[in-house]
Amino acid sequence: MKRITDANLNRATEALRVLEEIARFEFDDKNQSEKLKNMRHQICTFFDSNYDELLSSRDTSNDVGVNIVNPTKANSQTRSLEMIFRSNFKRLEQALRVLNEYAKLPDEFRYNTYTIEKEMNERLKMDIKKYLLKDKKLYLVTNSDNFNSDDEFLDTVALAVKSGVDIVQLREKSKPASKIIEYGRVIREITSQYGALFIVNDRVDLAQILNADGVHLGQDDIDILSARKILGEKMIIGISTHKPQDAILAMQNGADYIGVGPVYKTPTKPNREPAGLDYLKWAVQNVTIPYYAIGSIDLNTVDEVLSLGGKRIALVRAIMNSQDVAKTVKELKEKLN
Repeated sequence: MKRITDANLNRATEALRVLEEIARFEFDDKNQSEKLKNMRHQICTFFDSNYDELLSSRDTSNDVGVNIVNPTKANSQTRSLEMIFRSNFKRLEQALRVLNEYAKLPDEFRYNTYTIEKEMNERLKMDIKKYLLKDKKLYLVTNSDNFNSDDEFLDTVALAVKSGVDIVQLREKSKPASKIIEYGRVIREITSQYGALFIVNDRVDLAQILNADGVHLGQDDIDILSARKILGEKMIIGISTHKPQDAILAMQNGADYIGVGPVYKTPTKPNREPAGLDYLKWAVQNVTIPYYAIGSIDLNTVDEVLSLGGKRIALVRAIMNSQDVAKTVKELKEKLN
């Protein structure tokens, strides 16, 4: 009984600390952080008089459960905030139930936890896209046209993601939907494995089919409000913008991020004149959602973008056509960080 109490006391207080950090650093929520901290201290105080007994009962080296691996954690190198949030609340609630049964810990702790979980989950659902994009700075837009085979193309994307690309947009203008789906299924698996986001260009329907994290729209595609009706609130919607009016409208209509550019003349958009550095300067001062400078950005031009205040970049050729993808991604990430 003492070993069970000790194990579940540790499990509960560890989960509380993780949740407290989410409330404090992710949500900037002083009230919830304080509630979780106080609960942690109250539970520890409840068991203070039994501390020596519980510690003496501990036998980690002979615990048959130590090496049992959680299959969810085993299959994912990077866990999302949502996954961490849910798993730690369930861990906490289960541990509190055991402590109630074996050590008569009052039920109020568990009931209070149910309330806090609901409150924090509402906040998480409201802000999940903000957190998904929070630290995502290096955005790769694909182009498979110059590759000798599908395997070579997909291997390049995989290497880029493994080396540190934060977002992959599947943009294949010359490919039929069947080929985009084929590519997308592989890229969805790659991005999930390494904690990167997966965005589909233009096609709201394919984004749904592929269980993508979002869709990226052009100015001539389906509008943001219509896309949101189809995709719901949880999926990310980004859009290309080329002037301040585009950005203002995108923010008003609920875009989660925008592309700002082309900053420089780019063969990816041969018929579009570059928006130039002036638009980037404007975005730095006025855009309140994540924005990605795009358009012939590479290791030679990225410093100028960063010097103007840009903090996130999207690129195609600099990575897809690189002779050393891993090295290029690493150098870009070092500059961004």
